[in-house]
Amino acid sequence: MTSSRRDFLRSAVLLSAAVPLVAAGCSTTDPEKERTGGGTLEKAREAGTITVGFANEAPYGFTDQSGKLTGEAPELARVIFKELGIDEIKGVQVDFGGLIGGLNAKRFDAIAAGMFITPERCASAAFANPEYVAKSAFMVKEGNPKGLKGAKDPAEKDAKVGVLTGAVEADYAEKTGVPKGNIKTFADQASAFEGLKSGRIDAIWLTRISLADLLSKHEGEGFEVTEAFTPVIDGKEQFGAGAFAFRKADTDLVNAWNEQLEKLKQENRLLPILQPFGFTEAEMPGQDDTAAKFCQG
Repeated sequence: MTSSRRDFLRSAVLLSAAVPLVAAGCSTTDPEKERTGGGTLEKAREAGTITVGFANEAPYGFTDQSGKLTGEAPELARVIFKELGIDEIKGVQVDFGGLIGGLNAKRFDAIAAGMFITPERCASAAFANPEYVAKSAFMVKEGNPKGLKGAKDPAEKDAKVGVLTGAVEADYAEKTGVPKGNIKTFADQASAFEGLKSGRIDAIWLTRISLADLLSKHEGEGFEVTEAFTPVIDGKEQFGAGAFAFRKADTDLVNAWNEQLEKLKQENRLLPILQPFGFTEAEMPGQDDTAAKFCQG
């Protein structure tokens, strides 16, 4: 994972192979078609290419050492967009907090970053049904000095927690009583790990999947990941449902994506795509796990 995701258009890469970085143009379609839906999907099919935004967060969407864009979301995009008649996919790296803004500014046509579906985000983007549902965890120093096991512990034990820019864990921390001064925001996993290593924070709060991936890069360095847990906010369990996001006008694209995603689920083809990135049967969404459900909160 690279050390910075702040440059809005720092890189663009082809999903199909490691290629030189290129600038991705805005997606322009007929205004009337965009209002009614159909513009982006039709244009992408005609051009044979579509552009996605990603946040360089492993294992969701990231560039590997060769410069190839991979991760659960890009690999899923390869399969589904090909089924929709779109063979080439370009990626634009964006700071996580700028993904929805970049989508609506037409810097790209979909968000491929394993983004959680939340009511706030649903007000600004159209989410597909989730491809996974994940729980939270903490990365801490070995022995877990603060004894952090669940969502309420950081506030109760006066722990400083690290979260990623624009990620839901910042909201979780605040709503479970962590003082704002104890919530430290980082641009990416690498900088959050440096914060933990230097003692600036006591824990990194992310999904278990993200932290397991991060830990695999730092084995033997004196850190561990806690057991997974589910935060409870205002009496409701907060499951992290990750999904692709599209512009609200692109209803036909959302529907076409959901149709292909459902086919993958029914044919038991979804897990094999995500499994190489640490996902298990436990993270597979159920039949009632829909975008509408998570948009309602």
